[in-house]
Amino acid sequence: MQGMGQTAGEACPFEFNFDPATFKVGDMVSYRVTGSLEGFPFVGTLLEVHDDHVVLTDDPDKAINRYRGTRESRPLVEESEI
Repeated sequence: MQGMGQTAGEACPFEFNFDPATFKVGDMVSYRVTGSLEGFPFVGTLLEVHDDHVVLTDDPDKAINRYRGTRESRPLVEESEI
């Protein structure tokens, strides 16, 4: 993702997997949240990958916060999960 850094043309410091067919535990994804947080991008790490959903966290070192999301290029998490 270009233009995400403070310097013009600087690349985003994260590498995301946007291909739900290749999702695996440990992948970093960009996810979305419904409701009042709609439109904001979030960064998460996949903890579980299932046929119809994923479980991700916003803190891979602790993995206390676990959110269920859809299995799509940018998983969607219900605001009530946050």
